[in-house]
Amino acid sequence: MKHIVVLAALAASLTSALPAWAASANASLPDKVRAANDRFRNVETAIKEGYSPIPCTSGIEGGAMGVHYVNPTLIGDETIDIAKPEAVMYEPGADGKMRLVAVEYITTKGPANLGGQLFSFTNSPNRYGLPAFYELHVWAWKPNPKGAFADMNPNVSCEHAHEMAN
Repeated sequence: MKHIVVLAALAASLTSALPAWAASANASLPDKVRAANDRFRNVETAIKEGYSPIPCTSGIEGGAMGVHYVNPTLIGDETIDIAKPEAVMYEPGADGKMRLVAVEYITTKGPANLGGQLFSFTNSPNRYGLPAFYELHVWAWKPNPKGAFADMNPNVSCEHAHEMAN
């Protein structure tokens, strides 16, 4: 009985040391991503952590990905860490504010997965001018009717991104 109490105490201490997003085994991947990256709701946090914006990306069939704030250091390290996405995605609002909608994980090593979710493969040449890579979008803040891991979200718009282009 003494060993069971010691093991239970050890398990409790290990669980309390885990980040909140890792402690819940039943949480979905978007829930875990949201918990691990909610600090990016403020775009200034992304900038302070080394992310820089690239123009808003919209789809030819409608919808968009939004403005990606990309961290080249994280892309170069080839490590996938749920709390350090290679890109943070924002939808520009009419009020000029950037609203966090999703994150993107990127690596050239694959096949890749995060929490059992396989990344999509983008071959080279591609519209980004990058070597072949694997990527996973996670729509953790704005629901996507195409699915939590789809590239484009029909409910996201680049309509108010014109101010950034000037």
